[in-house]
Amino acid sequence: MKIELQALEHAYPGGDKALDGVDLMLDGNEPVAIIGQNGAGKTTLVKHFNGILRPTGGKVLIDGIDVNERSTAEWSRSVGYVFQNPDDQLFLESVRKEFEFGPRQIGMSDQDIAHRVDSIAELVGLTKKLDVHPFDLTPTEKKFCTIGAVIMMDPSVVIFDEPTCGQDASGNVCLARIIERLKAQGKLCITISHDMKFVTANFSRVIVMYHGRVLLDGQTREVFAQTDTLRRSFVTPPPVTRVAQGAGLKETVLSVPAFINAIAQERNHRG
Repeated sequence: MKIELQALEHAYPGGDKALDGVDLMLDGNEPVAIIGQNGAGKTTLVKHFNGILRPTGGKVLIDGIDVNERSTAEWSRSVGYVFQNPDDQLFLESVRKEFEFGPRQIGMSDQDIAHRVDSIAELVGLTKKLDVHPFDLTPTEKKFCTIGAVIMMDPSVVIFDEPTCGQDASGNVCLARIIERLKAQGKLCITISHDMKFVTANFSRVIVMYHGRVLLDGQTREVFAQTDTLRRSFVTPPPVTRVAQGAGLKETVLSVPAFINAIAQERNHRG
């Protein structure tokens, strides 16, 4: 599925312009992270991808179709959105019912629903919680319940808004597994995140937003190499990247193993 933004603008009723002429193309199945300081326009941007928000200027085209031509309910079949706060999405009496609700609305068969409930509950770690009321789940489990409910509808695009917020290490591992599964299934995963360590570990493309515009867009390593531009957007690279840059390493490293390898190569070169 292809999402194309042409000079996209969005001004809220009070007059504040949250997006100011964004041109962007999202396509394929390589996971994309959208980063930037609070107020940069990240959430406003992605809410246009399934019509939660509508452009006040410019266009949003999804597979060549103007987003304004269909309702948000219709777009939700192909573009799933997981809100930052799971309480904004949970409203039924059990995890199972949350999982089944969306697919039933789009006419998925009972057999397909039952199969998907089992496989997706396992993917999000809620196999033993299917008959639990969502409000009795832990905050982390609630977030995975909303993720599961969206994935149940088998959308071509899945948008995560700050999925690592409040997560522990095991939760981040589960999120990484979900993103990898979506990629393997040919789906596009778009994620807003302030967790640069998670971003560099799981996303091959990074888009940096600043004051409603795209400041940087490219391969993760290339984006984090542009330290002066990142500083303008108040984005701080992961600690290992900053240490490597401070040590004067030519290579932009994004992980501890890469840092160790770069140090070894530097020593060999000098030797």
